[in-house]
Parts: sequence; structure tokens; C-alpha cells
Amino acid sequence: MDKKSLSERDICTQFIVPALNRAGWDFELQVREEVSFTKGRIIVRGKLHTRGEARRADFVLYHRPNLPLAVIEAKDNKHSVGSGMQQALGYADDLQVPFVFSSNGDGFQFHDRTGLSDPVEQELTLDQFPTPQELWRRYCQWKGLADGAAERVEAPYYDDGSGRSPRYYQVNAINRTVEAVARGQDRILLVMATGTGKTYTAFQIIWRLWKSRQKKRILFLADRNILVDQTRNNDFKPFGAPMTKIAKRQIDTSYEIYLSLYQAVTGNEEEKNIYRQFSRDFFDLVVVDECHRGSAAEDSAWREVLEYFSGATHIGLTATPKETREVSSTLYFGDPVYSYSLKQGIEDGFLAPYKVVRIDFDRDLQGWRPPKGMKDKHGNEIEDRIYNLSDMDRNLVLEARTHAVAQKVTEYLATDPYQKTIIFCDDIDHAERMRQALVNLNPERVRENRKYVMRITGDDKEGKAELDNFINPEERYPVIATTSKLMTTGVDAQTCKLIVLDQHIKSMTEFKQIIGRGTRINEDYGKYWFTIMDFKKATELFADPAFDGDPVQIYSPGPGQSPVPPDEGVEVDGGTGSADVEGGVDADGRRGEPRIRYVVDNLPVTVVAERVQYYGPDGRLITESLKDYTRERVRRQFASLDEFLRRWSDAAQKKAIIQELAEQGVLWEALSEEVEVKLGKQLDPFDLVCHVAFDQPPLSRRERADNVRKRNYFARYGGAARQVLEGLLDKYADTGVEHIEDIRILQLDPFRRLGAPMELVSSLGGRDGYLQAVRDLEDQLYTASNDGAAA
Repeated sequence: MDKKSLSERDICTQFIVPALNRAGWDFELQVREEVSFTKGRIIVRGKLHTRGEARRADFVLYHRPNLPLAVIEAKDNKHSVGSGMQQALGYADDLQVPFVFSSNGDGFQFHDRTGLSDPVEQELTLDQFPTPQELWRRYCQWKGLADGAAERVEAPYYDDGSGRSPRYYQVNAINRTVEAVARGQDRILLVMATGTGKTYTAFQIIWRLWKSRQKKRILFLADRNILVDQTRNNDFKPFGAPMTKIAKRQIDTSYEIYLSLYQAVTGNEEEKNIYRQFSRDFFDLVVVDECHRGSAAEDSAWREVLEYFSGATHIGLTATPKETREVSSTLYFGDPVYSYSLKQGIEDGFLAPYKVVRIDFDRDLQGWRPPKGMKDKHGNEIEDRIYNLSDMDRNLVLEARTHAVAQKVTEYLATDPYQKTIIFCDDIDHAERMRQALVNLNPERVRENRKYVMRITGDDKEGKAELDNFINPEERYPVIATTSKLMTTGVDAQTCKLIVLDQHIKSMTEFKQIIGRGTRINEDYGKYWFTIMDFKKATELFADPAFDGDPVQIYSPGPGQSPVPPDEGVEVDGGTGSADVEGGVDADGRRGEPRIRYVVDNLPVTVVAERVQYYGPDGRLITESLKDYTRERVRRQFASLDEFLRRWSDAAQKKAIIQELAEQGVLWEALSEEVEVKLGKQLDPFDLVCHVAFDQPPLSRRERADNVRKRNYFARYGGAARQVLEGLLDKYADTGVEHIEDIRILQLDPFRRLGAPMELVSSLGGRDGYLQAVRDLEDQLYTASNDGAAA
């Protein structure tokens, strides 16, 4: 056998699989091949989207189906035995496994990440592959799991037989938590970005601890009634009869899983008696959802519940651990045992990317000073000073400004008027004014259904009643929700495509929560990305390293020291932000002095600046010129125009190069919009690259198609074959080169009127002949005889 002639898959089948069998690995329970553990980042182009390449390991080895131990990366025999090691180490970082192998069929390169082996890396023969027992022993030693603890972490996941299983990062979070509990850790923090399935992760953690009887009675605490109900009816449903919701003042202690609002067990003295009806040692485990909120504050009433059940293990879940000089999640729970960020979620393709539209008004930037003695709409004399953005909708209401915001939102929704939209306002009054403005700007939509626009705030029963309909993908109405605080957290708005920020936001915690309303993906309803429209510079927080960084504990008191440093009761992330007085009560429930707010109804407001920023491949917003950014990205791939032309000409499918550039950060959608509007031409990616990156005069798709016709290229074909190719040329002119490279296009008009796809393919000599004809057509489209353009 010539091993050099074997493919990578042949190496796996003929050498790696037998080696694993000889070492005693069970292929039913312990070995998975070709494991795709990410979905591939979503790349948007116009109204279309595609996904980048998913990360895929050739082999993942498990102790149990829930406990990954090792990764194997295979290469063909033309490579060295260790050539796949760096790739495998990258996978091992993501999967958090300690043992890494690379193989070319001659043997294995073995890398031990535990720090317990010397040397760290060594070469093994095919017969020296470690047994499952050996790797599990090393794993337990690495994790500090003694015999009893090792047994406790082996408890399986819940499996309903549907094939649903935790994603790789959920596996990491579950295993890190279960291992921490097994080692006796009693305060545990999990940080997972909004939309990544914290509740499902919590369910699997509780299930494993409950089923193994490590934790027999569990309390799950949340701060919104809708969160408790969603949890009980969805992710926690498998617990069945042993589960109850604490909703009555008389406690039934016969259950094992208890779900509760903080507010249901705290408050006045009578309400506090609810949790005191349980003995202090009743619960073994308390899981705290959204633990960045009141539970993180030392003097919070919510914390009293945790202190009362201090003998239980406490697990905190949050997307945004709160770290200020007054409040610290990590001070209470400790450093996170696992973190999964928004940036990583977008990169992996589990969360939706976004673009930002920043809009500035003249009165916000330039400020406004009232004429002496001017009175507002209600007859109040306006204080003589300069009012700027920080005053808008707090101290000064400009009705024209509210109308201008509503106008911009309406214009954006013109192409898709039923895309779910949340508008975050400064307070309830602002949310109501915004609702009225949108109703008046969308009379036809409101006549269709009065609930097209709804104010969903805590004081409005009818609005709150529509919250479930807003977040339900199957319900069209409401479409637009104006709100202030109610929808900041806990709203699983899977189909929300537009987040509007007309709220003063200085708190990083609150900003992260608000952005999280749009990050969920719902493929069934076409939600793959979303837009953030910002009117109050809130998105400047994207530039703060804390936006997607790890929590940093601001203040750690020593023994006997106050939990709040003297004279430092100010949040590091910018103050209380939008948690200002709303109806006389701030976000923490403290009653304050009502604000003086002037209302001006006769002052014009105009837009002075508008720009679009895009989420780049490095997780940062792109703020430079889009053309300059594209030029830099393309030239990073292709040093010269000749190199690009050579690659384009040699590519069997042009969409491979288009995809490659998209993965390198070329934003085709945005670039097309900017360049085509200026030139008045519809360009395909070839001409966009040549024009933007190499300063070549472009041809439109229609011009390229017409040039092919002028050369009478189709004279060599007849009958159905000619009709097919002419149809493909028309499709190219309309939609671009990527679509004509997909053979499924033959299922669409006008092709299906010509015959069945198989018949059309046969007219060009079968599948190979058809594909060759498409390549020939592409050669004609980009031939050098297309005068005036690069080819």
C-alpha cells in the first residue's frame, strides 16, 4: 500500500480507528468522528446571508458522553505526524479538553495540557495510544477529583430522545460547575452572553446534581415573573411533579425543585416569613438567575434569602457580572468558573451579528439656550442655561426631537414594516410620547391593527399583557414596543431585528443587557442579524474594553472592612446611568425628588450626522471609511491586482473566493450599498474588489452580460442547452455570480418552465458537462475583451 496516496479520511479509517479500538475505546459511547462544534459565523450580504466555516474536530474522545477528554486531528501521510497539532490545540482550547493528538497514520504526536507530564509533547506509535482508563485517571488528577468526587461528576445529562444536546460551551459550563460542586466549592459564578442558553445550562446542571442525589432540594430564583414561568414551562419541564412555583404564603415542603421570584420571598415582614417557613438547611442548592442585579448588593433585601440559606451551594448566572465600588458579583460568588462572551458567540455562529446606525441631531450636539423669559408648553419659565444631549428627555423635552426619532425609525422599517422593534426610552413618559409619535407616523399600519405600536412598561397593564405576544415569533403584533426598564432583561425576543437607543445609558451592565435583546438567532423566521439605531451615543460603550471583557473586581474588602469603600459610592462604569428617577422611583426602588422637565413644542430639530458602523471580524465596530477598510482587507489577501485576477480565473467556483473574503472581513452588503449608490450600477464582487481595492473602472453585471451576448457566444449551443445558458446569464445580471453556480437554480423560474432539472442538465451533457458550461460562461463574463474593466 502506498500510504502517501491515501486521503485524510482513509488515514482515519485505516490507521486511527484501529489504534483506538486496540486501546479499548468504545465507539458507541466514547468516540465521535467529524464533530462540528460551532455553526460558522453568520455573514450577511444584502438580503442574503451565509455562514462561515464551522469548526470541526476529526475525533473527540469522551469518558462519558457528557465528559470530553481528548481531541485528535488527522492529516494525510504527505504531512508529518505532528502537523495537525496547532490546529488541534485550538480545538482543545474551545472544548476545554486536556489531551491533544495529531496523526498522519504513522503514529501520534501527544500533547498533555495538564502540566502533569514531562515532556509536555511526545511521539507515540500506533500501538501506544492511551486507554480510556489512563486518560480518565490523568483527567481526575488534573481536576483534583478524588475517588468520590470523580464518581459524582459522571452523572449524565437529561436526554429526551429528541437529539437535542448541549452545545460545546454549555458542556464546558455544566462540567466546570458540576466539578466545582464535587470538589466542595459552595459559591460558583457562570458568565454567559445573553442568548446562549443560560437557563437550559442551569437545568442540565441541576438535573445532574439532582439525579445523582448530590443536591436533593433546589431553589431557583429569578427577578421577573415571566422568567419563572418561561423556565417552568420550557427548560425545567422535565422535572415534572417534584417541581413547584412558590406563589402562596403557605409553603408546601413536599416538593424538591422550587422556582420563585425574589419578590415573592422578600419585601415586607409578612412576605419575608415565606422563606423563613423553610428551615435554614432545607435547600442544598440555590441557583440565582441574573445575579448581577439586586442579589449582588451587600445590603439588598434579595441577599437576605441567600444569607438565610447560607449552608446551601449558591450558583450565580449572569451575562453581565456587576463590578462597581458598591456592588460586586465576584466578591460574593468568586471568579467565574466559565465565561462565554458575546464576541465568541458571534464568532461561533450561535449569536447574531449587528450593525450600528448612529444619528446625531443639531440640538444634541450644538446645545440650545432658551431666550430670556421663554416659557414652555405648560407655561413654566425655562431656566436660562445651555441644554445639550445629557438634558434631552430628562430635563428638556423637544417634541420635534421625539418626532424626528420616530421618523427615522419609520423610514428604516419601510422595507420591512413588520420586523420586531424595541425602542428604549428614558422613562415611562418618554415611552408614551414615542408611542404617540409612531402611531401618527404609521396610520395605515395602526388601522390594520391598533397594536402595531405598544408601550410596554411596568405601569401599563394592557402593555404588559402584550409582552408575551411581542416575544412570540408566531404573533405579528405588537411590532414596535416602546419601553424604558421593563424589557431590559429577561425578554427572549428571538425575532427582534431592530434595537433603538434613545435612552441615556452609562451603565455597562445595562448596556450589555439591552444589546442582548437582539442577539438571538431564529432561523425559522429569518432572524440572523440585527440593527442598533443609536440617538444618544450609547454605543460609544462598545469601545470600552469592559464591553466584552472579563469581570474585574473593583474593590475587595479585607477582614473587618466595610463592603463599600468610604466616599466611593459611585459606579465605575459611569454612574447610575439610565437608572434615574422614573415616576419618582429609581431602579433600586429608592424614592427621589421628581425632575423638573420643560416641554418645548415649537423648536425645530434636524439631523446633522448619520453614519453606519459594522461589526468586524475582530469583534470591534468598524469606524473607518468602508472603502479604506475593504482595500486593506483585500490587499491583505492579494498583494496585487494580477494575483487577484489569477485566483479568480483559476477558481472552480467564484463563490469560494467571495466567501473567503467575507470570512476575512469584507462586508459585501455594506460595500455594495455604498459603492452602487454612488456609481448608479449594480456590481458583482469581482468588480467591487477591482474598483475599491485596485482602482479599476467597474462594469455593472448588466454590462458584463450584454458583452457576452454581443460576442454571439451562444451560437455554439442549440435547443434547451442554449435556453438554459441564456437564462443563467439573465440570472447573473439580476442577482450575481454566486447564484448561477448553485445547480438548484434550475428548480426556479424560468428554468422549471423549460423542463425538469435532470432534463436540463442532460441537455448540456450531464452534470459534468453542465458544470463545465457554467465555468465557460463565467470565463466569458470576465474575459479581457470586456473593454474598460479589469478582467
